[in-house]
Amino acid sequence: MTQREIAIEILKRLQQAGHEAYFVGGCVRDELRGVNPQDYDIATGAHPEEIQALFSKTVGVGENYGVIIVLKDGGQFEVATFRTEDGYQDGRRPTKVQFSDAKTDASRRDFTVNGLFLDPLTDTVHDWIGGQSDLNRKVIRTIGSPEERFAEDHLRLLRAIRFAAQLDYHIEPGTFAALRAQASLIGTVSAERVRDELCKLFSPPHAARGLDLLLESGLLEHVLPELAATIDCEQSSDFHPEGSVFNHIRLMLSLMSKDASHILPWTVLLHDIAKPHTSSVGNDGRIHFYSHEKIGAEMTKNILRRLRFPRVDIEAAAQVVCHHMQFKDAKKMRKATLRRMLLRPNFDLELEQHRLDCLGSHGKLDIYDFLCEQKLLLEEKPVLLAPLVDGKDLLDLGIESGPLMGKLLNEIMDKQLSEEFSTREEALTWVKEKTAL
Repeated sequence: MTQREIAIEILKRLQQAGHEAYFVGGCVRDELRGVNPQDYDIATGAHPEEIQALFSKTVGVGENYGVIIVLKDGGQFEVATFRTEDGYQDGRRPTKVQFSDAKTDASRRDFTVNGLFLDPLTDTVHDWIGGQSDLNRKVIRTIGSPEERFAEDHLRLLRAIRFAAQLDYHIEPGTFAALRAQASLIGTVSAERVRDELCKLFSPPHAARGLDLLLESGLLEHVLPELAATIDCEQSSDFHPEGSVFNHIRLMLSLMSKDASHILPWTVLLHDIAKPHTSSVGNDGRIHFYSHEKIGAEMTKNILRRLRFPRVDIEAAAQVVCHHMQFKDAKKMRKATLRRMLLRPNFDLELEQHRLDCLGSHGKLDIYDFLCEQKLLLEEKPVLLAPLVDGKDLLDLGIESGPLMGKLLNEIMDKQLSEEFSTREEALTWVKEKTAL
């Protein structure tokens, strides 16, 4: 069964027990747009204990708010009781929740396009908030007063521009004016919630528009102030005809493929993040950014830590930022140096970053093509991919752990990658001669 079919089975069960029940939110919005929803949420007149009594496997993730997760056929489906909310004090959670009816429940939601209810058994859409009209006109509008909706949950400030970018809609002027006026409130939202919205906002193919809206809304300076600093950071036109660092980043975002790594948007956003701090004009009249990649790697770590990214993502992004200037010298590298570069654990991510970096500036892909060719050649020589000897082999020869062992292992790997020898025996013979064993 598909996710939709399972969700319909849950909805049927609720209705058969005498409870009103509908698909609600994003799944209705997407179905009306002709897009397959990623998940299905259900709103119902059944109270939490009644939902739990109808289904054998449930999780009460928000019972005080009437939210129960129903586990069925390997899927998770949010089933929420119709409710009204009041008394928001922390910019996120209501202090008062009362169970209500479907129409009242629709009126407490964020945007009109997310406030539609659908009975899939009769194919009936219930629209109490003008959502269908806004869907047809491709408009993001709050339900009721935008000032009140944003004050209730400050994350809605980011969600508004994320939906506008993701759906390619425009934000209704009154909603956008309120968003701009309250932009600073985003600073009260937890880093994890901001991070999750930004990751969705910067996903291809709408990442560039997401950046535009982040800037136009006034949110950029509050969530990524380091990026705002790139707007007026100019670059030498011979390498960067696109202009400022911000323009360069925006152009790269627009060129990302749909199947891009989840961390690629962040390496794009942050690879030149230190340029405003390192900008200088040389005697030749050109603008230089000495060591911006090294300083940028540290800034990348700090920014992603602030946004509570997983450590593995932080390290990967920082490595890409730190290494991105090495690519210009690839054709001049010694064979061993080049192959070490190709064997880096995040090289595929680095390579795609380099491709976008070129397309977002001078447009030349000769180094990219060269590296793709070298990568294929290396893959055809599996003997080069794993070290011929390790520390244990050297210990067996009587070489103690320490700087000498590290230096020898490094030299062996270089010679292996340079194809000066290709067997373990050759490597060990070289070590004995080198150390006069």
